[in-house]
Amino acid sequence: MSLQNAFLGSLVGDAISMPVHWYYDRNALDRDYGDFDDYLAPRNPHPDSILWRSSYHPINSKADILHEQKKYWGTRGVHYHQFLKAGENTLNLKLSVELYRWIILNGEYSLDGWLRRYVQVMLTPGWHRDTYAEEYHRNFFTNYARGKALHSCGSADLHIGALSLIPGLLAGLEALDITDPATLMEHAISLVRSSHDHEHALRAAADFTRILLHLADGIPIRKVLAELPIPGVSVSQFMNWADLPDRVVVGKKLSTACYLPESFVASLYFAWKYHDDFSLGLLQNAKVGGDNCYRSVVVGGTLGIGCGVPRKWLRGLLSMEDLRCDLRVVKGLSL
Repeated sequence: MSLQNAFLGSLVGDAISMPVHWYYDRNALDRDYGDFDDYLAPRNPHPDSILWRSSYHPINSKADILHEQKKYWGTRGVHYHQFLKAGENTLNLKLSVELYRWIILNGEYSLDGWLRRYVQVMLTPGWHRDTYAEEYHRNFFTNYARGKALHSCGSADLHIGALSLIPGLLAGLEALDITDPATLMEHAISLVRSSHDHEHALRAAADFTRILLHLADGIPIRKVLAELPIPGVSVSQFMNWADLPDRVVVGKKLSTACYLPESFVASLYFAWKYHDDFSLGLLQNAKVGGDNCYRSVVVGGTLGIGCGVPRKWLRGLLSMEDLRCDLRVVKGLSL
């Protein structure tokens, strides 16, 4: 199975979760969006938004990554992704698409080159329409604006958003016929370290990459999760939880929040439970709330490569237009 399916699965998962991202009040989630089974657009107000108590003040033009969106920070009820359309990706996954495109169009990959491209697009007004930019972006560009070298602009961030670019990176490298596991692992770790230089983020990046590479060799999801030594992952515990509602497992047994390593374990629980049902796994992950978008990078990447991505989700995925740089992505699809 191609790593491209992991990439597409991560994009689909993010777009499914986007409207209900960072809902911690499940009653409000159900009230606002119901029992959905398709892409939806976000709506204001977002009852759990903390943008009203968030702030980001760029120290100069080299740190201005919010552009026209900065006026919404400090306002109550603002949805983090308020201007995105149904089927559109959040900023982190838009960057994953850009990374993949950049690799394909350049025919090569280097971390230095990607970091320069990252700076270029993030400082371009209108390149993204997302109101929220995660803390790691803000830290990176504050350091960049202070004159630090690009390799030194990251921070000790331990959020699961650290894994957002891995599927796009691996799929892009695979398209260049770079398939040596050690090389792929080295590139994945160095990419994550450039933005999230924290032991939990680096360990999760290594484990996630290892999982995807094993799945690409045709090993079933449950076998991979049973045999790889991943901190916090116990298949016997997953089996004990299997009959519980997902909102109990991820909500009481495991946190819905973004912090690694627990958010990674929660993601792998969904991948284990729904190992043969891509759509149900991602919908259930979304409806649990919390940081479902970036859990879905793991859930969607794992299920995408493990059991395939249904065509229904690709037809409604807006980033497919950006992926036309590589005709293999859209071959045979009526988009």
